[in-house]
Amino acid sequence: EQESVAIAIEEHYLPRFATDRIPKTPLGIAVAIADKLDSLVGLFGINQPPTGDKDPFALRRAALGVLKIFFDHKLDLDLAALLHEAEKNYAALDANDAKTQVLNFINIRYRTWYAERNIPVEVTLAVEYKSPTKPLDFDNRIQAVNNFRQLPEASALIALNKRVSNILKKSQSTEQLELSLLTEPAEIALANALVEKEKITRPLLEQRQYENFLRELTSLEKAIGDFFEQVMVNVEDEALRDNRLALLQRLHNLFLSVADISALNI
Repeated sequence: EQESVAIAIEEHYLPRFATDRIPKTPLGIAVAIADKLDSLVGLFGINQPPTGDKDPFALRRAALGVLKIFFDHKLDLDLAALLHEAEKNYAALDANDAKTQVLNFINIRYRTWYAERNIPVEVTLAVEYKSPTKPLDFDNRIQAVNNFRQLPEASALIALNKRVSNILKKSQSTEQLELSLLTEPAEIALANALVEKEKITRPLLEQRQYENFLRELTSLEKAIGDFFEQVMVNVEDEALRDNRLALLQRLHNLFLSVADISALNI
């Protein structure tokens, strides 16, 4: 066989442990990923996941190995799509939706991965809310959120976002925001700032400039603070109340674009 085939045969076992080297050749990288995802889908598909501290088929190591290869080689690939391809290799799988089970399993591995790199678990949980299926995208969000939480102005914004989140949990809005129903100066100012910020941040989100996106949100602190100081949300007028909840919901949706910021500790 060609030398590239022999090298790929050796490389497809890599990494064999946490500090091991990873495949370097394109063929070795491809086969290593394919082999590990095949094992994960196949064994979850016949209901043989790891249990407790028992992992006879080394599926945790396989999942972490996939992440290491993706991160080190900066592979912008979608795990959901790759796992869907892996499922096609099986005529039948006992468990329902092996792909989703494996994605959830890998999501939990992220916590170990980032904890070993001194990133608080709250940051990982905040990004998990979005369930990115591209590991590289997941990592970009992690780095952005971790840097954001260390900004001097972040703590006040996180606290305000928690307040928004708690209000919406008690009375989730299903209405669309109607700008014509806004009456108080503080809610009009917040709505205008929100609409403007949506325009500014949309291209940042599309370009995955997550840290710049989050930094843009810090300028909303005063408008949100003024809203809570000057506007009563739960008023008797149903139309006003629903519209104010819709305003908070739209604000909350903007904050959820990168991660669930309310999951961060202050």
